[in-house]
Amino acid sequence: MPFPRARLLIAALGTATLVHNLPATAQSYPSRPIRFIVPGAGSGSGSDLYARLIGKKMNEAWGQPVVIDNRVGANGAIGAMAVVKAQPDGHTLMLGHPNQLTVGPAIRPDIGYDPTRDFSPVTMVMAAPSLWAVPANNSVINSVADFVALAKKRPGEVSFGTTGIGSVGHLIGQLFSQRAQIKLHHVPYKGASPAIIDLAAGRINLVSAALAAQISFVRDGKIKGIATTGLRRARLTPNVPTLDESGFKGFDVTAWHGVLLPAKVDAGIVAKLNREVTRIIALPDVQEVLLQEGGEIVPTTPEKFATVIRDEYAKWQKVVKIAGVTPDT
Repeated sequence: MPFPRARLLIAALGTATLVHNLPATAQSYPSRPIRFIVPGAGSGSGSDLYARLIGKKMNEAWGQPVVIDNRVGANGAIGAMAVVKAQPDGHTLMLGHPNQLTVGPAIRPDIGYDPTRDFSPVTMVMAAPSLWAVPANNSVINSVADFVALAKKRPGEVSFGTTGIGSVGHLIGQLFSQRAQIKLHHVPYKGASPAIIDLAAGRINLVSAALAAQISFVRDGKIKGIATTGLRRARLTPNVPTLDESGFKGFDVTAWHGVLLPAKVDAGIVAKLNREVTRIIALPDVQEVLLQEGGEIVPTTPEKFATVIRDEYAKWQKVVKIAGVTPDT
């Protein structure tokens, strides 16, 4: 065999060997329809919107249907458990949130899964602050300082509504109470809408919930924002100060969404999915929709996302322990 031909044959064989040695699951993924579980949120919610945006683009790129599976109940724990129990082959995804991954498990140690061990994080997608709002016609509370002063005057009587026990808003209230040295009365609701309706009617003093869920009520003049919970002012409410600006330096809590898989999924699949989701959320038409929700687009590596989950879970466990929070309070 002439030398040049031999070299070409060896090179071809080497390339074939390299391709053959790639993990088979990563090469063929996805090989069937993908189930995208959205825990704790129904159709039309922000989480549902994010999942459908990403799923549509994945279908266009990979040619496999992406079925959105909304799993409400137990603040998202039911949906999260469905992911934990799924085959670790990459065909079941979850759009996760702190309610299922850091806050909820901190309050419910018997939740049935360990958020630091039972999932394969892929990437974060969005991070948005909560909005603290009060009734629009409330003349007593116009700032965080007013709210704290009222709470100190009436310990345990000033109410804050949230989307439920174990929600981000619930533990933001507990963390703030510890920082401000006040005692508040927590009123849990089954979702943001009933909480905001009661707030607008003046039946509770304050709501701590997602900015996107409250912004239409703010614009309609039914409620007014007094603070947001991130370090930077929110895009949708540029005139509302942060808690950091309101005298609570360093107060920074955002509610994020991210894509996860069951534990023990092949690393090649995790990497492939990370590349695809980060590509999708960088698309101008996707960003246009996501940014209307008032947060920031925050793609990460799987490792960085895992660190966020681990660190926040530890932080909320500490808050829960100090506050003595239980699944019933």
